[in-house]
Amino acid sequence: MKIEMRYLTILFYTLGIVSASAQRKAYHPDHQELLQSYRNAAHLDSTASKKIYSSTVKARWEPQSKAFWYRNNLAGNTHEYLLVDVDKKTKSRAFDHGRLAEALGRATGKKVTAMALPVDNFVPANGGKEIFIHTTEQWFRWDIAANTCLPVNKADKEWATDEKPLQRRHSRWEHPENDSISPDRKWIAFTRGGNVFSRSVATKEEIQLTTDGNKERPYGALSWSPNSNYLIGYRIDYKEEKKVYYVLSSEPGTTRGQLRSHDYMQPGEDFSSYEMYVFNPQQKSTAKVQVEKIDFFGPPVLHWQKGKPDIFTFEKVERGHQRFRVIEVNTHTAKTRNILDEQTKTFIYEQRIYTHYLPDTHEIIWVSEKDGWRSIYLIDELTGKEKKRITRANWVVREIDSVDRKKREIWFRASGMNPAEDPYNIHYYRIGFDGKNLVSLTKATGNHSLAYAPDRRTFIDTWSQVNVPPTITLNSTADGKKLMDISQAEVSDFLATGIKFPEVFKAKGRDGVTDIWGIVCKPSHMDSTLSYPIIENIYAGPQDSFVPKNFMPYSEMQSLAELGFIVVQMDGMGTANRSKAFHDVCWKNLGDAGFEDRILWMKALGRKYGWADTSRIGVYGTSAGGQNAGAAVLFHPEFYKSAVAACGCHDNRIDKQWWNEQWMGYPVGPHYEAQSNITNASKLTGNLMLVVGEADTNVPPESTYRFADALIKANKNFELVTVPGLGHSDGGLFGKKKKRDFFVKTLLGVDAPDRNNNELNLTK
Repeated sequence: MKIEMRYLTILFYTLGIVSASAQRKAYHPDHQELLQSYRNAAHLDSTASKKIYSSTVKARWEPQSKAFWYRNNLAGNTHEYLLVDVDKKTKSRAFDHGRLAEALGRATGKKVTAMALPVDNFVPANGGKEIFIHTTEQWFRWDIAANTCLPVNKADKEWATDEKPLQRRHSRWEHPENDSISPDRKWIAFTRGGNVFSRSVATKEEIQLTTDGNKERPYGALSWSPNSNYLIGYRIDYKEEKKVYYVLSSEPGTTRGQLRSHDYMQPGEDFSSYEMYVFNPQQKSTAKVQVEKIDFFGPPVLHWQKGKPDIFTFEKVERGHQRFRVIEVNTHTAKTRNILDEQTKTFIYEQRIYTHYLPDTHEIIWVSEKDGWRSIYLIDELTGKEKKRITRANWVVREIDSVDRKKREIWFRASGMNPAEDPYNIHYYRIGFDGKNLVSLTKATGNHSLAYAPDRRTFIDTWSQVNVPPTITLNSTADGKKLMDISQAEVSDFLATGIKFPEVFKAKGRDGVTDIWGIVCKPSHMDSTLSYPIIENIYAGPQDSFVPKNFMPYSEMQSLAELGFIVVQMDGMGTANRSKAFHDVCWKNLGDAGFEDRILWMKALGRKYGWADTSRIGVYGTSAGGQNAGAAVLFHPEFYKSAVAACGCHDNRIDKQWWNEQWMGYPVGPHYEAQSNITNASKLTGNLMLVVGEADTNVPPESTYRFADALIKANKNFELVTVPGLGHSDGGLFGKKKKRDFFVKTLLGVDAPDRNNNELNLTK
């Protein structure tokens, strides 16, 4: 029995075997239509973002936190200054803008208009009778009654900004500050000829504590115990960092290329190492601490236990990122024991290890993914036992903002707690050390950002979604309750341009269970009866997630879409801020880049919307995204047809040590080579443009040059764009132009405008 092709097509479409776009005519603009799209995009690039008003509040608080002011941006490049009274819950103009314009105009001899005052700071004074006004050049004292502005050196007391964090967090990359003088001021520690000495302040007597130090392996990084009885130091095996080089080809005033270099550790290279020692100047004794040498990071911060002056702990991250320990040291015996010992078969994300020490109670607040989700734990510092898993659920602790030792509370941010929301949306919370009394400070659906008043009684909450304009409110810190509305973004002028906000789209990943979240930008002139090529903006670096969650009315993605593309971005498996299993996909597997999830996501988009053409797929990215874009056309040529790869780390052996060993592991194994774009250059069948700045100090330019070399040797055709003098970038304005023209040619199938003859009639 014969079945007509049209019935097969209907059946396949129903089953999702073919995309809806297969039923539509493909969008291919004629030359005049293309020119108009370019001109429209250029116009929107310079105007669209200026059509969003009242979208931010950057507060300056008065000292008692009873009021704050902020600048409110309005239409027509105008603005006003608003004062919020926290106690009265009112908002009003901070002063008479017209009178101040007159006074400033007379004082400066310049034209000053009321709705474009050149004021970047002001401080009310003298009971409100005067205001110190700061313009871009000068402080003035404004006598409101006399309406005069007199120059002054500075304001009496400036109002505070809301930019300080609740608590400062120290990075493990920071070396501890050391003082050569003992806390009791009786001894001075120093090194000479690579050896350790201690000198009595009173008698000037010198005690030599080591004799085997030398220039190659000296002792150093000395620090005292709080009771001045012990000196902690290290036998150091220094390793010189190797350099990478680049040439500045076009430096003004030269006729030769200028060679530049800088230190740059690559995967597998040796680090300087540190062996820990305990010195007792009074007993003239030296003992090597019974612990492995520190061959990753430098000397650690020492945490001396309260009430136990001879005991301290320190943190040790093993090279390879598979073990993290808090180690206790007994200075009497130089023996150690592990207080915390986290080990994993994949990786521990070093930059997200969090510890906070509570010396009065001998406890440690610790954040870990050891149970599958990034959670908070309370640890007994003396026994190492887990006293409490403070957060326990399938959601992610994103950041610790503050630890309140007196109230035994933790202020933190998390995502994924609200099942009806995008799991990446950040909300703010407070919880007790006992895991009880969880308080949600941000209840509205969206991605939140808080700015606390100096007295912490209230906070300003700005929340939005990628397609929902910001709402800004004043809230109570006690319970998160809204006290008053401050601002609502005004977007009517923006919408009048015809641009639609990005669409949030989700589809199942490779496991058929996990949602993959992304966004879609469409041309403002889109004809929904046609199908348009899809271009993916890719960055699959495992250090974070990258799809925007804050309001994004206009972006490069939208600008590119205006040329006749559907521009998308999604976070596939292997990126951060979901479960540990979701993240672990990247382990020794950066070449994966979440491609299975990305391809499924775009196919789902094509099945739902006929205007999304999954037979014409492009991809672009920068840095790790450049590596991903190149890999897309090498390893998945059946799906990705065109790629623009900017300053990509095309072989993880060439790129920076810390980033690549974190995800690809240590030691360097054959999987590094197997996933290299350079090694696999011969697989190219599609269209590829490589972009690189010759002065890139992040990813060495030779990463791109070696990829180009391999492509040439494989007899492959591609485009190479090298930008003189440019650093780590997508190519700047020139690179962006080349990228657009490349996609127009390879995906729309038409020639780009003739820029050399200014066919677009643009000034730039």
